[in-house]
Amino acid sequence: MREPIESMPGINRLSIDLLLKEAELLHAQGIPAVALFPVIDPSLKDDQGSEGWNPESLVVRAIQALKRELPSLCVITDVALDPFTSHGHDGIIYEGEVDNDLTLEALVKQATCYAEGGCDIVAPSDMMDGRVGVIRKALRPQVGILSYTAKYASAFYGPFRNAIGSQLLSGDKKTYQMNPANRREAIREALLDEEEGADMLMVKPALPYLDVLLAIKEKTTLPVGAYHVSGEYAMVMAAAEKGFINAELTFYESLISIKRAGADFIFTYAASQVLGLLN
Repeated sequence: MREPIESMPGINRLSIDLLLKEAELLHAQGIPAVALFPVIDPSLKDDQGSEGWNPESLVVRAIQALKRELPSLCVITDVALDPFTSHGHDGIIYEGEVDNDLTLEALVKQATCYAEGGCDIVAPSDMMDGRVGVIRKALRPQVGILSYTAKYASAFYGPFRNAIGSQLLSGDKKTYQMNPANRREAIREALLDEEEGADMLMVKPALPYLDVLLAIKEKTTLPVGAYHVSGEYAMVMAAAEKGFINAELTFYESLISIKRAGADFIFTYAASQVLGLLN
C-alpha cells in the first residue's frame, strides 16, 4: 500500500515510521491523543469503501504501531467511508443517492475493525442518522465513541480533502452534512447522539461555529470539542508566509477562543506551533 511522504500547505502526510516519530515528540510535550486520517492508494478504492474494514489496512497497521510504541497515547480513528470510496462520498450510493441504512452496515464493520486493531476511540464523522447507536451496540464498552455531532457542509475542508485525495465525482455532501445556517438541528443531533451512547461530541469546523459549540455545551452532559479544520489552519499559514501575521500567536489566540466558547478538547493541525507557548 502506498504510504506517501509529501507535504501540502498546512498538512503533512506521514508514513508509519515518521508518524511514530512525530507522535512521540508531541506526546512527550503533553499532547494526550492523536487522530488518524488515511491516504489510500486509488487502486484500493471501490464504490463500497471496503478497504475501510480491511484488518491489514494502513489505518490498522498505524494503530497497532502507535499502541505498541506509545501505549499511553490515546489513538482516535476516523470512521467514514470517503477516504476509501471511488466516488468520494461518506456513504454507499444506491440509485444515485447516499443510502443511510446501507452505510450504517459499512460503518459498523469499519468501527469494529479499528476497535479490534486496538484503537481507544472511534470517531464517526459521516453524519449518517443513527450511526452512533449501531456502532455502540457493536463495540465493547472500553472503546469510546467521539461523534461528529455537528459537522457542517463547509468550504473550510478543501485542503484536507486535497491532502487525502478524496474528491467527489458527482453531487455534494449537503444531503447529509449540516446547513451552516441551522443551529437548532445541531442541538437535536447532539441530544440524539448522547441518547444513543456517544461518549464525546464534536463540532466541525471550529471558529465559524463557536455559537453552536456553546449552545451544545449548555444542553449536554458530555464533553464537547471542536475541530480546528484544515482551511482555518491553511489561511493562517498562508498569511504568515506573506509576513502579514505571526502564525504562532494567531493560532494561540484562535485556540483560546475555542476553549473560551466551551470546548473540552480541540482537534487542530497547529499543535506543534502552539506547544512552545502553552508550555
